Amino acid sequence: MDLDIGEVARRSGLPVSALRYYEEKGLIAPNGRRGLRRQYDAGVMQRLALIALGRNAGFSLDEIGRLIPAGPGDAPALDRKMLAARADELTSTIQELTVLRDALRHTAACRAPSHAECPTFMAALSHPGRIAPFRGKRKLTK
Repeated sequence: MDLDIGEVARRSGLPVSALRYYEEKGLIAPNGRRGLRRQYDAGVMQRLALIALGRNAGFSLDEIGRLIPAGPGDAPALDRKMLAARADELTSTIQELTVLRDALRHTAACRAPSHAECPTFMAALSHPGRIAPFRGKRKLTK
């Protein structure tokens, strides 16, 4: 079943301009035209879902272009090495954000008279450009 560009836009929630841009970048391809309107096979919806997943994972459109084929009816041939590398990057980011979250929570709840008197907070500041591994796991007293 072919879908025209307006139907693909409606189903995907993407503007027609984004679909045209994805086509220009080689991410999707119409399988013809009906009058002036581009027609896509139903598989375009899966490709658009993969593009959205790739964008959410932080891949650029060029990287996504290397991850999935653009032709109508092509089954996705995902580059597993690229996916594993991005998963590793996300793991690292999650670890860094977890440390940052813990530092912020500790700093907000710290019972020291001032933050300058909190050894855990000061240790976190001792590494410019990154948050030191936060060791403020002890329970804060009230």
